[in-house]
Parts: sequence; C-alpha cells; structure tokens
Amino acid sequence: MSLIRDTADSARRGGRNGPSAMSPGRASRQRGGVDVATLVGLAAAAAVIFVAMASGGSLRAFIDPPSLIIVLGGTLAVTTASFSLGDVGVAWRDAGAVLIHRTSDPRGVARQVLLLAEAARRAPETLRNVLPELRAESFLHRSVTLVAEGLPPDDIERMLIGEVEASGASRIKSAGVLRRASEVAPAMGLIGTLVGLVQMLGSLNDPSSIGPAMALALLTTFYGAVLGNVVMAPLAAKVERAAEEDALIKTLYTIGAVSIARQENPRRLEMLLNAVLPPGKRVQYFDRDSDRGSPRGA
Repeated sequence: MSLIRDTADSARRGGRNGPSAMSPGRASRQRGGVDVATLVGLAAAAAVIFVAMASGGSLRAFIDPPSLIIVLGGTLAVTTASFSLGDVGVAWRDAGAVLIHRTSDPRGVARQVLLLAEAARRAPETLRNVLPELRAESFLHRSVTLVAEGLPPDDIERMLIGEVEASGASRIKSAGVLRRASEVAPAMGLIGTLVGLVQMLGSLNDPSSIGPAMALALLTTFYGAVLGNVVMAPLAAKVERAAEEDALIKTLYTIGAVSIARQENPRRLEMLLNAVLPPGKRVQYFDRDSDRGSPRGA
C-alpha cells in the first residue's frame, strides 16, 4: 500500500470520523462547467426586457442598425482608447472564462494541502511521486515542484507570492476594462440621442425623416443602458469575484508549499490555513491526542 494511503488509513483508525483514504493530489473538490447563476441572471434580465418590448407593439421598432453601431462601436473604441488592444482582448477572455470555468472548494484545497504536508513529513520523496497527479492544477504543481527540488523556503515564498500578485493584478485590470465599458455604453447612448435630435430638428420640414431620427435618438439610449447595466457591469463584478477566489486558492497553496519546505508541523500549517479561510470553510485535525491526523471540515 502506498505511503499516502497508509497515512490516511492510520488517521482514520486513530479518529472517530476520519475521511476515506485519498491521495493528496486528488483531495480538493472542484466545481466545473457553466456558471448557472450568471447565465440565469442574464437570461432573466433579457426575458424581462423582451416581454416589455413585445407587449408594447412590434419588436422591429426596437431594431436600428445605426444606433447599434454608435453604441457598440463607440463603446469598444472608447474603452480601447482608455486601455489597449491587448488589455481589451484579455478582458473579453476573462469575461468568457467566468461563464465557463472551474472553481476549487477552499476547504477541499486546505485538506489537500494538509494531506500533502502530512505525507511529506513522513517521507519527503512522496512529493516527487505525487507530482503527476497535480498536473491539472498548474499552480499547485509548480509549487510542489519547487519544494521537491529543494529550493530555499524564502525563495519559494517570494516566487509564489509574486505570481499570485501578478495574476490578481491581471484579473483586476480586466474587471477595470469591463467596468469602464459599462460606464461608456450609456454615455455613447446619450451621444447617439443627441445625434438623433439634431437630425430630427434639422429636418422638421420633411415629416418622413422625423420618425427615423427619433428612433435613433431613443434607441441609442436604450441600447447603451442595456449594454452597460445588464451586460458589462455584471461581467465586471463576476471577474472581480473570480479574481478573489483565485487569489484565495493560490494563497492556500503558497502557504502550504512554504510550510512544507520549512518542514513545519502540519498542525501549525492548519492554523496558518485557517487564518485565511472563511469561517465556514475552516479545517482541523480531529485527533488531537495523536500525532497522526487527517484533515476534516471544522
């Protein structure tokens, strides 16, 4: 039987409610797939707007290509001018990632880190053996690789913290791009309204042109409000939340890697992890009287 399984089995025998044997490379629980909350929220908002549009007459009255060009093109242009093409491209990529993404449970991650620490304390070579199981988590794989290669703990901490900060800064910038777009879209709608009013006032002697000019004036405001408040602002909030969740997971991995590199007792690591975990996600060793433990939910 492998060392990892021996560790978990011994912990289960020493405590009352120990978890089943598991490999530290597979201990964290992940939720993957489509973000249902985001899609349901956006779909519900679109449905409400659609019903309001359909109940008042023809839907064709709400379709005006010049208005769309002003709002969509203007929003993209002004947002790009505020940042750069690369920043805008990354922001759209991150916005798409929050719709279809994989999130890790912080409690599961903490359990995984504690199992790794326990296994490494019993046999340091375990870290090299478990590396193939960690390839799905690139940051964890890189962290454990640094420890297995024997780098000084301070160097590992500096490198991993720098990566966490760089990743967080990129996500925050993406959220800023989307937030800027949510501010620009209504403004472009107002600009389109002014253009439509000028066209309408300039052609009062031609009744046939008043209708299209009025449609341009009103629909650009409508398009801008919908784009900014129904699409861009929620996506910006989602990217910010994803950045916070990603930073928490990577911080847990960083704490674990540095603690293992310093050969600290897993009980100290438990306290360090619980210091950054939300109260409802904290873990503990259930067997306090034994030197053997298996992490479980607090």
